[in-house]
Amino acid sequence: MKIKRIRNKKLKNQIFFYNKINSISKIFLSSFLVVSFFYITPLIISFMEKNILNTKEFTNNSKSILAYTLNKKDNFDKEGDILDEKELLLDIFSLNDLETDTVRLSASTIKQLFQDTGYNLKDVREKKLVKPVALTLLPNEIKMIEDTKKRKELFIQIVLPLILKENNNIKLDRKTLFNIINKSNNSDLEKKWLEKKYKQYGIKSKDLSELKIRMDEVPVSLAIAQAAKETGWGTSRFAQEGNALFGQWTWSGEGLKPKDADVDKGHKVMKFNVLQASVRAYLRNLNTHSTYKDFRKARADSRDFGESLDGLALSEHLDKYAETGIQYVTVLKKIIVQNKLKDFDDAKLLPSSIDLESLI
Repeated sequence: MKIKRIRNKKLKNQIFFYNKINSISKIFLSSFLVVSFFYITPLIISFMEKNILNTKEFTNNSKSILAYTLNKKDNFDKEGDILDEKELLLDIFSLNDLETDTVRLSASTIKQLFQDTGYNLKDVREKKLVKPVALTLLPNEIKMIEDTKKRKELFIQIVLPLILKENNNIKLDRKTLFNIINKSNNSDLEKKWLEKKYKQYGIKSKDLSELKIRMDEVPVSLAIAQAAKETGWGTSRFAQEGNALFGQWTWSGEGLKPKDADVDKGHKVMKFNVLQASVRAYLRNLNTHSTYKDFRKARADSRDFGESLDGLALSEHLDKYAETGIQYVTVLKKIIVQNKLKDFDDAKLLPSSIDLESLI
Protein backbone atom coordinates (compact mmCIF):
# COMPACT_ATOMS: atom_id res chain seq x y z
CA MET A 1 0.00 0.00 0.00
CA LYS A 2 2.86 2.30 0.88
CA ILE A 3 4.59 1.50 -2.40
CA LYS A 4 1.40 2.31 -4.28
CA ARG A 5 1.18 5.75 -2.60
CA ILE A 6 4.79 6.47 -3.48
CA ARG A 7 4.09 5.55 -7.11
CA ASN A 8 0.98 7.73 -7.19
CA LYS A 9 2.94 10.61 -5.71
CA LYS A 10 5.68 10.19 -8.33
CA LEU A 11 3.07 10.03 -11.06
CA LYS A 12 1.43 13.24 -9.85
CA ASN A 13 4.80 14.96 -9.69
CA GLN A 14 5.56 13.86 -13.24
CA ILE A 15 2.16 15.09 -14.50
CA PHE A 16 2.67 18.44 -12.75
CA PHE A 17 6.17 18.72 -14.21
CA TYR A 18 4.96 17.95 -17.75
CA ASN A 19 2.03 20.39 -17.44
CA LYS A 20 4.40 23.10 -16.26
CA ILE A 21 6.76 22.43 -19.16
CA ASN A 22 3.82 22.45 -21.56
CA SER A 23 2.58 25.83 -20.25
CA ILE A 24 6.04 27.36 -20.50
CA SER A 25 6.37 26.03 -24.03
CA LYS A 26 3.04 27.57 -25.05
CA ILE A 27 4.01 30.94 -23.54
CA PHE A 28 7.39 30.81 -25.25
CA LEU A 29 5.82 29.87 -28.60
CA SER A 30 3.19 32.65 -28.38
CA SER A 31 5.82 35.22 -27.49
CA PHE A 32 8.03 34.01 -30.31
CA LEU A 33 5.17 34.32 -32.83
CA VAL A 34 4.25 37.84 -31.70
CA VAL A 35 7.87 39.05 -31.78
CA SER A 36 8.43 37.34 -35.13
CA PHE A 37 5.38 39.03 -36.67
CA PHE A 38 6.58 42.52 -35.81
CA TYR A 39 10.16 41.67 -36.83
CA ILE A 40 9.26 40.01 -40.12
CA THR A 41 6.53 42.49 -41.17
CA PRO A 42 8.98 45.28 -42.20
CA LEU A 43 10.93 42.68 -44.19
CA ILE A 44 7.72 41.65 -45.96
CA ILE A 45 6.98 45.28 -46.77
CA SER A 46 10.49 45.73 -48.17
CA PHE A 47 10.14 42.57 -50.26
CA MET A 48 6.76 43.68 -51.62
CA GLU A 49 8.19 47.07 -52.51
CA LYS A 50 11.06 45.55 -54.46
CA ASN A 51 9.31 42.62 -56.08
CA ILE A 52 5.54 43.12 -56.13
CA LEU A 53 4.63 46.78 -55.72
CA ASN A 54 7.71 48.13 -57.44
CA THR A 55 6.69 51.24 -59.36
CA LYS A 56 9.90 51.59 -61.33
CA GLU A 57 9.15 52.62 -64.90
CA PHE A 58 10.25 50.42 -67.79
CA THR A 59 11.03 51.25 -71.38
CA ASN A 60 8.52 50.01 -73.91
CA ASN A 61 10.55 47.78 -76.18
CA SER A 62 7.88 46.14 -78.35
CA LYS A 63 -16.44 66.80 -59.79
CA SER A 64 -17.39 65.55 -62.82
CA ILE A 65 -19.60 62.74 -63.95
CA LEU A 66 -18.66 59.12 -63.37
CA ALA A 67 -21.66 57.75 -65.24
CA TYR A 68 -20.36 58.37 -68.76
CA THR A 69 -23.38 57.14 -70.71
CA LEU A 70 -25.51 59.64 -68.84
CA ASN A 71 -23.51 62.67 -69.92
CA LYS A 72 -24.09 62.61 -73.69
CA LYS A 73 -22.06 65.68 -74.56
CA ASP A 74 -18.87 64.31 -72.99
CA ASN A 75 -19.28 60.63 -73.58
CA PHE A 76 -16.81 59.76 -76.34
CA ASP A 77 -13.21 58.63 -76.54
CA LYS A 78 -10.79 59.87 -79.19
CA GLU A 79 -12.24 57.47 -81.78
CA GLY A 80 -15.77 58.77 -81.23
CA ASP A 81 -17.09 55.55 -79.68
CA ILE A 82 -19.57 55.70 -76.81
CA LEU A 83 -17.95 54.52 -73.58
CA ASP A 84 -19.70 51.63 -71.86
CA GLU A 85 -20.54 52.55 -68.26
CA LYS A 86 -21.12 48.91 -67.23
CA GLU A 87 -17.68 47.85 -68.44
CA LEU A 88 -15.99 50.86 -66.84
CA LEU A 89 -17.59 50.29 -63.45
CA LEU A 90 -18.16 46.52 -63.41
CA ASP A 91 -15.73 45.83 -60.57
CA ILE A 92 -17.18 48.75 -58.57
CA PHE A 93 -20.74 47.51 -58.98
CA SER A 94 -19.56 44.01 -58.01
CA LEU A 95 -17.93 45.36 -54.84
CA ASN A 96 -21.17 47.14 -54.01
CA ASP A 97 -23.20 43.96 -54.51
CA LEU A 98 -20.90 41.92 -52.27
CA GLU A 99 -21.12 44.37 -49.38
CA THR A 100 -24.83 44.74 -48.68
CA ASP A 101 -24.96 43.66 -45.02
CA THR A 102 -22.60 46.03 -43.25
CA VAL A 103 -22.41 47.12 -39.63
CA ARG A 104 -21.85 50.74 -38.64
CA LEU A 105 -19.47 50.97 -35.70
CA SER A 106 -19.66 53.84 -33.25
CA ALA A 107 -16.85 56.38 -33.07
CA SER A 108 -15.85 55.13 -29.62
CA THR A 109 -15.69 51.52 -30.87
CA ILE A 110 -13.54 52.55 -33.83
CA LYS A 111 -11.20 54.53 -31.59
CA GLN A 112 -10.85 51.50 -29.31
CA LEU A 113 -10.18 49.27 -32.33
CA PHE A 114 -7.43 51.60 -33.50
CA GLN A 115 -5.98 51.67 -29.98
CA ASP A 116 -6.10 47.87 -29.64
CA THR A 117 -4.31 47.41 -32.96
CA GLY A 118 -1.74 50.12 -32.26
CA TYR A 119 -2.87 52.23 -35.20
CA ASN A 120 -2.19 55.95 -34.75
CA LEU A 121 -1.13 58.72 -37.13
CA LYS A 122 1.95 59.70 -35.13
CA ASP A 123 3.49 56.27 -35.74
CA VAL A 124 2.42 56.34 -39.39
CA ARG A 125 4.17 59.66 -39.95
CA GLU A 126 7.37 58.29 -38.39
CA LYS A 127 7.42 54.66 -39.60
CA LYS A 128 5.34 55.04 -42.79
CA LEU A 129 3.45 51.82 -42.02
CA VAL A 130 -0.36 51.65 -41.90
CA LYS A 131 -2.40 48.94 -40.19
CA PRO A 132 -4.86 47.26 -42.61
CA VAL A 133 -8.02 48.27 -40.72
CA ALA A 134 -10.64 48.49 -43.48
CA LEU A 135 -13.90 49.97 -42.19
CA THR A 136 -17.02 49.84 -44.35
CA LEU A 137 -18.96 52.85 -42.99
CA LEU A 138 -18.25 56.15 -41.31
CA PRO A 139 -19.46 56.53 -37.71
CA ASN A 140 -22.49 58.77 -37.23
CA GLU A 141 -20.86 60.37 -34.20
CA ILE A 142 -17.97 61.82 -36.18
CA LYS A 143 -19.98 65.01 -36.69
CA MET A 144 -20.43 65.29 -32.92
CA ILE A 145 -16.70 65.34 -32.16
CA GLU A 146 -16.20 68.98 -31.20
CA ASP A 147 -12.41 68.81 -31.15
CA THR A 148 -11.54 69.59 -34.79
CA LYS A 149 -8.10 67.99 -34.58
CA LYS A 150 -9.49 64.71 -33.20
CA ARG A 151 -12.27 64.65 -35.80
CA LYS A 152 -9.77 65.13 -38.61
CA GLU A 153 -7.43 62.45 -37.25
CA LEU A 154 -10.25 59.92 -36.99
CA PHE A 155 -11.34 60.66 -40.56
CA ILE A 156 -7.80 60.29 -41.90
CA GLN A 157 -7.33 57.02 -40.01
CA ILE A 158 -10.49 55.63 -41.61
CA VAL A 159 -9.84 56.63 -45.23
CA LEU A 160 -6.04 56.16 -45.35
CA PRO A 161 -6.01 52.30 -45.49
CA LEU A 162 -8.78 52.36 -48.12
CA ILE A 163 -6.84 54.71 -50.40
CA LEU A 164 -3.62 52.74 -49.99
CA LYS A 165 -5.41 49.48 -50.80
CA GLU A 166 -6.81 50.82 -54.09
CA ASN A 167 -3.45 52.35 -55.04
CA ASN A 168 -1.84 48.97 -54.33
CA ASN A 169 -4.31 47.28 -56.68
CA ILE A 170 -3.29 49.73 -59.40
CA LYS A 171 0.41 49.16 -58.67
CA LEU A 172 -0.05 45.41 -59.19
CA ASP A 173 -1.94 45.99 -62.43
CA ARG A 174 0.70 48.44 -63.60
CA LYS A 175 3.46 45.91 -62.94
CA THR A 176 1.55 43.30 -64.96
CA LEU A 177 1.10 45.82 -67.76
CA PHE A 178 4.83 46.55 -68.01
CA ASN A 179 5.62 42.84 -68.04
CA ILE A 180 3.26 42.45 -70.99
CA ILE A 181 4.58 45.53 -72.81
CA ASN A 182 8.16 44.30 -72.63
CA LYS A 183 7.42 40.87 -74.12
CA SER A 184 7.58 40.18 -77.85
CA ASN A 185 4.80 37.61 -77.60
CA ASN A 186 1.90 37.51 -75.17
CA SER A 187 -0.05 34.50 -73.96
CA ASP A 188 -3.82 34.16 -74.43
CA LEU A 189 -4.24 34.82 -70.71
CA GLU A 190 -2.30 38.07 -71.01
CA LYS A 191 -4.34 39.13 -74.04
CA LYS A 192 -7.57 38.51 -72.14
CA TRP A 193 -6.23 40.53 -69.21
CA LEU A 194 -5.46 43.42 -71.58
CA GLU A 195 -8.94 43.25 -73.11
CA LYS A 196 -10.44 43.50 -69.63
CA LYS A 197 -8.28 46.50 -68.72
CA TYR A 198 -9.03 48.32 -71.99
CA LYS A 199 -12.71 48.11 -71.13
CA GLN A 200 -12.13 49.01 -67.48
CA TYR A 201 -10.21 52.15 -68.45
CA GLY A 202 -12.47 53.09 -71.37
CA ILE A 203 -9.90 52.68 -74.16
CA LYS A 204 -11.68 51.63 -77.36
CA SER A 205 -8.54 52.15 -79.44
CA LYS A 206 -6.64 49.44 -77.50
CA ASP A 207 -3.71 51.82 -77.19
CA LEU A 208 -1.09 50.45 -74.77
CA SER A 209 0.52 53.86 -74.25
CA GLU A 210 -2.85 55.35 -73.28
CA LEU A 211 -3.50 52.46 -70.88
CA LYS A 212 -0.11 53.13 -69.29
CA ILE A 213 -1.11 56.76 -68.73
CA ARG A 214 -4.54 55.98 -67.30
CA MET A 215 -3.56 53.02 -65.12
CA ASP A 216 -1.74 54.88 -62.37
CA GLU A 217 -2.05 55.97 -58.75
CA VAL A 218 -3.43 59.15 -57.22
CA PRO A 219 -1.21 60.71 -54.51
CA VAL A 220 -2.53 59.80 -51.06
CA SER A 221 -2.33 63.42 -49.87
CA LEU A 222 -4.51 64.58 -52.76
CA ALA A 223 -7.09 61.81 -52.26
CA ILE A 224 -7.41 62.55 -48.54
CA ALA A 225 -7.71 66.29 -49.20
CA GLN A 226 -10.49 65.77 -51.74
CA ALA A 227 -12.36 63.38 -49.44
CA ALA A 228 -12.05 65.91 -46.60
CA LYS A 229 -13.26 68.78 -48.79
CA GLU A 230 -16.17 66.89 -50.34
CA THR A 231 -17.48 65.47 -47.04
CA GLY A 232 -16.57 68.14 -44.49
CA TRP A 233 -14.21 65.62 -42.88
CA GLY A 234 -16.85 62.90 -42.93
CA THR A 235 -19.79 64.93 -41.62
CA SER A 236 -21.82 65.53 -44.79
CA ARG A 237 -25.17 63.87 -45.50
CA PHE A 238 -23.79 62.29 -48.67
CA ALA A 239 -20.95 60.67 -46.72
CA GLN A 240 -23.15 59.51 -43.85
CA GLU A 241 -26.08 58.20 -45.92
CA GLY A 242 -24.38 57.17 -49.15
CA ASN A 243 -20.70 56.53 -48.33
CA ALA A 244 -19.94 59.16 -50.96
CA LEU A 245 -16.45 60.39 -50.09
CA PHE A 246 -15.79 62.32 -53.30
CA GLY A 247 -19.11 63.87 -54.33
CA GLN A 248 -19.34 62.13 -57.71
CA TRP A 249 -22.49 62.76 -59.75
CA THR A 250 -24.97 60.60 -61.62
CA TRP A 251 -28.10 61.52 -63.61
CA SER A 252 -29.99 58.22 -63.45
CA GLY A 253 -27.98 55.85 -61.26
CA GLU A 254 -28.59 55.24 -57.57
CA GLY A 255 -27.81 58.36 -55.58
CA LEU A 256 -28.84 61.07 -53.15
CA LYS A 257 -30.57 64.23 -54.28
CA PRO A 258 -29.05 67.54 -53.12
CA LYS A 259 -31.52 69.38 -50.91
CA ASP A 260 -31.54 72.51 -53.09
CA ALA A 261 -31.97 70.59 -56.38
CA ASP A 262 -35.18 70.31 -58.39
CA VAL A 263 -36.97 67.04 -57.63
CA ASP A 264 -37.47 66.15 -61.30
CA LYS A 265 -34.30 67.62 -62.75
CA GLY A 266 -30.57 67.75 -62.15
CA HIS A 267 -27.99 65.34 -60.85
CA LYS A 268 -27.73 63.09 -57.83
CA VAL A 269 -24.65 62.26 -55.79
CA MET A 270 -23.64 58.64 -56.35
CA LYS A 271 -24.42 56.27 -53.49
CA PHE A 272 -22.27 53.30 -52.42
CA ASN A 273 -22.80 50.40 -50.03
CA VAL A 274 -19.28 50.67 -48.65
CA LEU A 275 -16.52 53.27 -48.45
CA GLN A 276 -14.10 51.10 -50.44
CA ALA A 277 -16.38 51.24 -53.49
CA SER A 278 -16.42 55.04 -53.28
CA VAL A 279 -12.61 55.19 -53.24
CA ARG A 280 -12.33 52.82 -56.19
CA ALA A 281 -14.89 54.83 -58.18
CA TYR A 282 -12.99 58.05 -57.43
CA LEU A 283 -9.71 56.64 -58.78
CA ARG A 284 -11.49 55.27 -61.85
CA ASN A 285 -13.07 58.67 -62.41
CA LEU A 286 -9.75 60.56 -62.41
CA ASN A 287 -8.12 57.84 -64.50
CA THR A 288 -10.73 57.68 -67.28
CA HIS A 289 -12.88 60.78 -67.61
CA SER A 290 -11.88 63.24 -70.34
CA THR A 291 -12.26 66.14 -67.90
CA TYR A 292 -9.08 65.02 -66.13
CA LYS A 293 -6.91 64.45 -69.20
CA ASP A 294 -4.52 67.25 -68.15
CA PHE A 295 -4.22 65.70 -64.70
CA ARG A 296 -3.19 62.38 -66.22
CA LYS A 297 -0.74 64.04 -68.62
CA ALA A 298 0.98 65.90 -65.77
CA ARG A 299 1.19 62.66 -63.80
CA ALA A 300 2.68 60.81 -66.78
CA ASP A 301 5.24 63.59 -67.25
CA SER A 302 6.32 63.17 -63.62
CA ARG A 303 6.76 59.45 -64.23
CA ASP A 304 8.82 60.05 -67.37
CA PHE A 305 11.17 62.35 -65.44
CA GLY A 306 11.49 59.79 -62.63
CA GLU A 307 9.82 62.10 -60.12
CA SER A 308 7.57 61.15 -57.21
CA LEU A 309 3.90 62.02 -57.66
CA ASP A 310 3.24 65.37 -55.99
CA GLY A 311 -0.28 65.92 -54.65
CA LEU A 312 0.18 69.68 -54.45
CA ALA A 313 1.38 69.98 -58.04
CA LEU A 314 -1.22 67.60 -59.47
CA SER A 315 -4.05 69.36 -57.62
CA GLU A 316 -3.58 72.30 -60.01
CA HIS A 317 -5.10 70.16 -62.77
CA LEU A 318 -8.33 69.49 -60.86
CA ASP A 319 -9.87 72.94 -61.26
CA LYS A 320 -12.73 71.34 -63.22
CA TYR A 321 -13.62 68.94 -60.40
CA ALA A 322 -15.89 71.57 -58.81
CA GLU A 323 -17.78 74.61 -60.04
CA THR A 324 -15.56 76.91 -57.97
CA GLY A 325 -12.63 76.13 -60.29
CA ILE A 326 -9.30 77.57 -59.18
CA GLN A 327 -10.74 78.33 -55.73
CA TYR A 328 -11.30 74.60 -55.30
CA VAL A 329 -7.62 73.96 -56.06
CA THR A 330 -6.60 76.62 -53.53
CA VAL A 331 -8.68 74.91 -50.84
CA LEU A 332 -7.17 71.49 -51.65
CA LYS A 333 -3.64 72.87 -51.33
CA LYS A 334 -4.53 74.51 -48.03
CA ILE A 335 -5.90 71.22 -46.65
CA ILE A 336 -2.78 69.32 -47.75
CA VAL A 337 -0.35 71.83 -46.21
CA GLN A 338 -2.20 72.61 -42.98
CA ASN A 339 -2.77 68.94 -42.16
CA LYS A 340 0.67 67.76 -43.34
CA LEU A 341 -0.94 65.19 -45.61
CA LYS A 342 2.21 64.75 -47.71
CA ASP A 343 3.54 62.71 -44.76
CA PHE A 344 1.27 59.90 -45.98
CA ASP A 345 2.32 59.89 -49.64
CA ASP A 346 5.03 57.30 -49.03
CA ALA A 347 3.12 55.27 -46.42
CA LYS A 348 2.79 51.52 -46.96
CA LEU A 349 -0.12 49.27 -46.06
CA LEU A 350 0.90 46.43 -43.78
CA PRO A 351 -0.11 42.87 -44.77
CA SER A 352 -3.27 41.69 -43.09
CA SER A 353 -2.93 39.27 -40.17
CA ILE A 354 -5.42 36.75 -38.79
CA ASP A 355 -5.33 38.40 -35.37
CA LEU A 356 -6.13 41.82 -36.84
CA GLU A 357 -8.91 40.48 -39.03
CA SER A 358 -10.52 38.76 -36.04
CA LEU A 359 -10.71 42.11 -34.25
CA ILE A 360 -12.49 43.69 -37.21
